[in-house]
Amino acid sequence: MATIRKKGELQWHVQIRRKGYLAQTGTFVTKADAEAWARGIETEMDRGVFRSLAEAEKTTLSTILDRYENEVLPSKKGKAADKSRVKTLEARLGTLKLAAITSATVASFRDSRLKEVGEQSVIHELNLLNRILKTAVIDWGIALPAGIPTALVRKPKKPQGRDRRASQAEIDAIVTATESNELAGIVLLAAETAMRRGELGYLLWRNVNLKKQVLTLHDTKNGERRDVALSKAAVRVLKSLPRRIDGRVFGLRPESISQSFERARDRARSAHEKECEKAGRKPDREFLVDLRFHDLRHEAASRLFEKGLNPMEVASITGHKTLQMLKRYTHLRAEDLAKKLG
Repeated sequence: MATIRKKGELQWHVQIRRKGYLAQTGTFVTKADAEAWARGIETEMDRGVFRSLAEAEKTTLSTILDRYENEVLPSKKGKAADKSRVKTLEARLGTLKLAAITSATVASFRDSRLKEVGEQSVIHELNLLNRILKTAVIDWGIALPAGIPTALVRKPKKPQGRDRRASQAEIDAIVTATESNELAGIVLLAAETAMRRGELGYLLWRNVNLKKQVLTLHDTKNGERRDVALSKAAVRVLKSLPRRIDGRVFGLRPESISQSFERARDRARSAHEKECEKAGRKPDREFLVDLRFHDLRHEAASRLFEKGLNPMEVASITGHKTLQMLKRYTHLRAEDLAKKLG
């Protein structure tokens, strides 16, 4: 039975002690509210479905974010990007108690973020919040009043995949504008192999077999080992690189590759504009504009198809798990297909 005591003018204290359960306490303004709460708790205990919400009611999301960042993130791929997303969640929702985070709360967060960033960024943030709350419930035993609220929130529609390809002229211009042979090698190798920046950044010489024209990736995005066939052009790039004493092929870290690429791209664009001004002609409006490092992966995948490889052969090189994902990264030029038609 619940013990209900009056404490003060408008305060009723309830304590429930039941074998097999931790003691449950609550404070209410009226006796009727106290009795109703006690009946609800005892009914759930009788049915064997009671889960204490005390932890969720006293723990803020900020506390959970800190724990997740310290205990879980270090072992995850893409932890650098997720750390930035944790900061966003901290700033917007950190002060809320877990019990106060409802589907409406998450939906409001989604809508406000969509006014500031793109759909894909918001999807990543919602996915991270879902993983964090799931960890709190499953691994840390914190019961939430209505389950995991992110499961009831509609995610933004995924944006249409980029179809930007890098022309050989653009690749050559960026290579010319690079400040180091290392970045030039990374750009050329990415355009030949469709390797991701993380795969390039962590590539080790001991996993490269130039004689067999194959390199092995052990640390991939999906966690599976992958053998990448190398073209003769890719082998030439690798042979031109100096050997590092730490065994890595490249010294640039993955997070620095994109930044270095963008600086080289901007220098190349500036050089193009100056060259056009000197020659008395207008610059090409699309040349080196809106080009990202990841677009080299699109370009490489498309080139592999244009060389005549079938989808399974291309997927074995690029590491795509489904043909649908491979299609998103592949953009064949209509003029090249027309040549095949004759």
